[in-house]
Amino acid sequence: MRKPATTRSGTTARSARRRSREFALQGLYQWQLAQGDARAIAQQLSEAKGFEKLDAEYFRALLEGAIRAATELEVEITPCLDRKFSELSPVERGILLLAGFELRDQLEVPYRVVINEAVELAKAYGGTDGHKFVNGVLDKLAARLRAAEVEAR
Repeated sequence: MRKPATTRSGTTARSARRRSREFALQGLYQWQLAQGDARAIAQQLSEAKGFEKLDAEYFRALLEGAIRAATELEVEITPCLDRKFSELSPVERGILLLAGFELRDQLEVPYRVVINEAVELAKAYGGTDGHKFVNGVLDKLAARLRAAEVEAR
């Protein structure tokens, strides 16, 4: 496996974006349970240990964008599921909302990166074999939302 590129400070180049996704997932989890305001959740998370190591702008774009578009994203994701969206665990829903937002709105991020990052989140925070479920759903969703990019591959 290839070692991630490092910056002059010795941190991995992928760390800032991955941490942004991890914190955004935490925010989406919190939002699902308490239905709080995205900005208030972002403010609360910004005080957490490790926040200074992420890409704060990307974190806010992910969290606020996924929450703002949650209803639309659920409509996009549902045909790719083998059960109701509401039957998914909050972690799976959060990962799918996050990745769905990235696939739909963060077009500068290659779809394979979005899927890989979501699978890594599912491995770290989801249930056993949840990463396989997330991978399958996002493969289908990418084919719908980024058909030209998927076909070009």
